[in-house]
Amino acid sequence: MKAIVQERYGAPDVLTLRDVPVPQPGADEVRVRVHAASVNAYDWHVLRGDPRVMRLISPTCGLRGPKRPIRGRDFAGRVTAVGSAVTLLRVGDEVYGDLGEADGAFAEYVCAPAELVDIKPAGLTFEQAAAVPLAGITALMGLRDVGQVRPGQQVLINGASGGVGTFAVQLAKAFGAQVTGVCSTRNAELVRSLGADDIVDYTREDFAANGKRYDIVFDLVANRSLGALKNALRPEGVLVISGGGVFTGGSFLGPIALSIKGQLAARFGRVRARQLMEKPGRDKLATLRELIESGSVRPVIDRTYPLDRAPDAIRYLESEHARAKVVLTV
Repeated sequence: MKAIVQERYGAPDVLTLRDVPVPQPGADEVRVRVHAASVNAYDWHVLRGDPRVMRLISPTCGLRGPKRPIRGRDFAGRVTAVGSAVTLLRVGDEVYGDLGEADGAFAEYVCAPAELVDIKPAGLTFEQAAAVPLAGITALMGLRDVGQVRPGQQVLINGASGGVGTFAVQLAKAFGAQVTGVCSTRNAELVRSLGADDIVDYTREDFAANGKRYDIVFDLVANRSLGALKNALRPEGVLVISGGGVFTGGSFLGPIALSIKGQLAARFGRVRARQLMEKPGRDKLATLRELIESGSVRPVIDRTYPLDRAPDAIRYLESEHARAKVVLTV
C-alpha cells in the first residue's frame, strides 16, 4: 500500500510517499481502507520535532526522529477486516476515528483499536468525516469536560476560525452559551456563520484590553501571555489551555510554556487555569456523531489535497494561512 513516511525531523519535504506492507489487525483492532485523513497541528509538531521537549517526553517522538514512521491521526473509510475480539464493528462499515499518538492515518490502510473508531455520521462525505475526530474531540473535551460550560455563560474562543475553533464555536452554542470568537477580518464571516454571537477582530481590537469579561476563555493559539488571558476572565472564570502555536523556526517549550505557567498560577490561586489533554475514544466520537446528525455541528473544510501532496498540506497548515480543516483524499 501507499503511505506517507517520515524517517527524520525536518520541513514537510522530509515526508515521502512509499510502498509499505498492508497492516494486519490485532484481536481488538479493525483494519480500515482509508478514504480521507485530516491534517492537524499535531502532525507538524511531530514532523518538526517541535517543541524540542517533545523529543524527551512524547511517546511518538524519539531524539532524532519519530518512533512511528507513518504520520496522521484522523481518518475515515470502510472496515475491511476485524479482529477476533471486535463485536461492534463489521466489514463494510463506514467509520471514522482518531488513532491518538499511534499515528498511521496518512496511508491507504490503517489498523486501529476498535475503541477509537465509530460509525461515520450519516450525511457526511469521507472527507467531512475525517475532519472531525481530533479537532472535534478537543473542542468537546475543552468545553464540556474541562470548562464545564453551562447555558447562559459567556465563552470566548481565541482561535475561533481554526480546526478546533470552528468546532468549539458550534459546540459552545449547542450547549447554550453566548459565544465570542477571536479571529482575523477575513475569517469573521465564517465564524459568525457558525453561530458566534460576537466577533473580536484581533487585527483591530485586543480582547484582553477591551474591558469585557468571560466565564470561560478557551485558548487555542498560545499567542497571548497568561496575564492577558486572565484579564479577559471574570473573577470565577475558567481558562482552558489547549496547545496552539505556529512554527517559528524551532523552540524548546513552545506553547507548552503557557501551559506550565497556567498550572503554576492555578496552584497559587492566581487564576483558574486548566490544561486540556485530548483523549480519543468511541464515546466522544458517538457524541459528535449525534450532534452532527442533529444539525448542531458541521465540519468546515478549507482545502483538500491528494495523499501524495501531504507535504503541501502540512506546509499550508503550519504557515497559519489555513482556516478550519485541511484534508487529504486517499
